[in-house]
Amino acid sequence: MIANSKWKAGDVVTLPVARVSDLGAFLNAGTGNTSDDILLHKAQQLTDVKIGEEITVYLYKDPKGRLTASMKLPKMKEGQVAHVTVINTTRDGAFVDIGAERGVFMPFAGMRGRLRTGDKVWVKLYRDKSDRLAVTMEVENEMRLASKPAVGVAIGDLVTGSVYNFTEEGAFLITEERFIAFLHNSEVVTRPKVGETITARITFIREDGRLNVSMRPVKEEAMDQDAEALLKYLRQRSGKMPYSDESAPELIKEKFNLSKSAFNRALGRLLKGGFIEQREGWTYLLETSQESEEKE
Repeated sequence: MIANSKWKAGDVVTLPVARVSDLGAFLNAGTGNTSDDILLHKAQQLTDVKIGEEITVYLYKDPKGRLTASMKLPKMKEGQVAHVTVINTTRDGAFVDIGAERGVFMPFAGMRGRLRTGDKVWVKLYRDKSDRLAVTMEVENEMRLASKPAVGVAIGDLVTGSVYNFTEEGAFLITEERFIAFLHNSEVVTRPKVGETITARITFIREDGRLNVSMRPVKEEAMDQDAEALLKYLRQRSGKMPYSDESAPELIKEKFNLSKSAFNRALGRLLKGGFIEQREGWTYLLETSQESEEKE
């Protein structure tokens, strides 16, 4: 540890090369004591360096706790938000790649959901109480400040963005254009994870420039897909199911992830097409429909 240095692990600094050895280059830490010089190992050099040259480096601690330098610089600074990759998980949290020589720790308290190696997540870089760099997935305020009102888009357009937060009502996304979009639970086809990138359709543009989006296709197309899903479910259950247009909305949502109105529209299409019939709260696949399916 450098006793009088103003530098600490996590800093990005520009320091002059004091001397060079077979091990690497030693950077002047500015303490007046050559034993405090910071090693820039050859393995951490992106280009050859010379004595007197000023080098911009990222500082971190080696396994023995000594301040060490690397020319591989992080892609984010303290207070900034970035979309990064999880490189390891532990019982206490996870490590993410911010582009620096070492991964940065994310404590369990800063995680949103269960993370796995390879996941992409939005994080903010900060210093913890021990003055060490760390990241957190609590980025709502930063996203709000970094976002801008949606322009040049219309209802029905597709936007691509990544999820940065979930609430009880749905998910919030930041799009590639830095628009904030809200995805209500009722508009989800398959629940995305925090950090996952998805493409969704704009359903509403708010006065403040934020968007409401949906993963579901337009109503007519969705009706066909929902009807096909119900037919598939009936065929898997030997042509009958204990659900009908009399079933409770909560039950339908839990079982099929459909709103009651979408479920009823799909049933209506199947009834009109002669595929099903309903009796005493049950829905039955008609034999003629089953026979035609077998012939196909």
